[in-house]
Amino acid sequence: MPEVKATAKNVGASTKRLRPMMDLVKGQQVDDAIATLELLPSPWAKEIRKVVQSAAANAENNMLMDRRQLKVSQIFANQSKPAKRFRPRARGRVGRITKPFSHITVIVDELGEEN
Repeated sequence: MPEVKATAKNVGASTKRLRPMMDLVKGQQVDDAIATLELLPSPWAKEIRKVVQSAAANAENNMLMDRRQLKVSQIFANQSKPAKRFRPRARGRVGRITKPFSHITVIVDELGEEN
């Protein structure tokens, strides 16, 4: 069966903040990955968990795969366009602030297949 993916776009966190949580769940079964992400204190773990659940639901509903046989084969975050903000500084000048955003992508596959 082909791989199934889900993407969350423009999540308000940098890839640097998301990467440690993604490394924890990479290669795990979907149910174990969701349980791991629920225990993490970071608010961004909830966003990653929702994308993992969405990928599992896509696999179940669109490709008729068994949820118990799914694993997270790939998970990554790409940089999105940063939001540009400005803050007033001394002597009428302006300081530029860039707020990072990311796209989270989760790819799930059945356990029996090797990539």
